Amino acid sequence: QAAASLADNILCCDIHTRERTRRRILAAGGKNVLTLCDILNEPVNGSGYNPVFGLLGSNKASEDRVKLFPKNAQAVAEGIQAELLARIGVKIEAMVYGDGAFKDPSGRIWELADPVVSPGFTAGLRGLPNELKLKYLADNEFSGLSGEALTEAIRDSIRRKDTDLKGSMASEGTTPRHLTDLVGSLCDLTSGSGDKGTPIVIVQNYFCNFAE
Repeated sequence: QAAASLADNILCCDIHTRERTRRRILAAGGKNVLTLCDILNEPVNGSGYNPVFGLLGSNKASEDRVKLFPKNAQAVAEGIQAELLARIGVKIEAMVYGDGAFKDPSGRIWELADPVVSPGFTAGLRGLPNELKLKYLADNEFSGLSGEALTEAIRDSIRRKDTDLKGSMASEGTTPRHLTDLVGSLCDLTSGSGDKGTPIVIVQNYFCNFAE
């Protein structure tokens, strides 16, 4: 209400809660309420642009230039997958990532300043993990077992698990986050944007499990 009463033109500069902020200001009587997505979402005098995110995810390039969040990331990810399949006959999953989705507990730095972790990724990275909590199985389902018998019982449970474990006690405590957020955070922690040169990060065996 205070914001709506102070100005007719209001720019919401938050990132992940921008639409909620816009709705609240409009509901309070705001007139022209924009988010950073509405700036440079189309070219201005031949400038670069991002049709989806506008200025969100941009970085300062110089005193009078910014580098926008990539707009062709999906084509890049799919192109990498197709190129490697053609060259070496191996199908890999690929993603373009920015900030990881995590908060540093000691420095209290909230890392995700980009609108999404990954603006482009191949189909195999779509969805959420579907995993069993191994500690739960060991402490509850198979509390009377130990050694090789316990190991084999857990492996058998993994082999026979349902395709959707949502709501199951055996999956409580596993990470209900999108695969792109998990893998992108791992990659960002590995590379960063410092003097490592923001390399290509290769992640192997991510989808392997204890039963394999």
